[in-house]
Amino acid sequence: METKREFLKKLSLMTVGGLMAGSIAPVIASTKNIPTVAGKKMIGLQIYSLGKELTDNVPAGMKKIAEIGYSTIELAGYGNRKMGQYEVDAYRKIVDDAGLKITSSHVNPATRNFTRENVASIYEFWKLAVEDHVKLGVRTLVQPMMPSIETHDDAKLVCEVFNKAGEIAKAAGIKWGYHNHNMEFKRIAKPGEKPPTGPFASFMPFGDVIYDLLLAGTDPNLVFFEMDVYWTVMGQNDPLEYFEKYPTRFPVLHIKDRSVLGQSGMMNFENIFKKAYANGLVEYYVEIEKIKANMTQFDGVKACFDYLNNSAFVK
Repeated sequence: METKREFLKKLSLMTVGGLMAGSIAPVIASTKNIPTVAGKKMIGLQIYSLGKELTDNVPAGMKKIAEIGYSTIELAGYGNRKMGQYEVDAYRKIVDDAGLKITSSHVNPATRNFTRENVASIYEFWKLAVEDHVKLGVRTLVQPMMPSIETHDDAKLVCEVFNKAGEIAKAAGIKWGYHNHNMEFKRIAKPGEKPPTGPFASFMPFGDVIYDLLLAGTDPNLVFFEMDVYWTVMGQNDPLEYFEKYPTRFPVLHIKDRSVLGQSGMMNFENIFKKAYANGLVEYYVEIEKIKANMTQFDGVKACFDYLNNSAFVK
């Protein structure tokens, strides 16, 4: 199976927007198209988890996702104003026919290097992408890869672009968010500050954490954060500390482990869910990348569903 970096590199993406008001979490929570099924856990899946096992036969794959028990999906693979080989209207029909609901989508602009010269083209990209995702019926649109950030000025420009993307999406009734990996927990020196050197330099905090700069520099009414809890841990940080510090910024989560959920011993999902629910968690999506030997991606996705469905701490 190709790596996520390779997969996302292939996405060449494009998007219409405007303005409302209010905090991201409450607005998402009150959206009318949130699916509800009495007595059933609403568990979402990021479809990147399935790779070719899904893209080789999308109609059959979507039915299989629904048969496992998933209720919602988050898309990956949008490019050239299509989902794979499908026009967006046709793709939505396939998903609807399977009994699933598209609630979110991962989309990247064509470049990770934001400059004053190219921001206008990035905004046009988001306008077209939003147009297409209105047709897909999503309520959240998420950028899943970090732009290039080496300085505070870079971070400031990225926050400006994120706010504008959120404004564009908001005009169409879609919430715009950002998904992290581990790179966001890198530190960058403050102006005039000299980074520490020597064998223990990596253990000496300095400057500012990029993720914190993104959280502080974006408008909560325009930008939410979809925390990938696994990548946060891999970035040597505690999801609970961020939930405590920024209680309204994480209405959506990626639930991920080293492989199948709950089998690594690395992730305390019970504590993560309890704190996220206390903060008003609206939705979460399972994502699985590395798969164990002798398991298909569908096997892994089913095992993840079973883990959450059988866990008393998951509502």
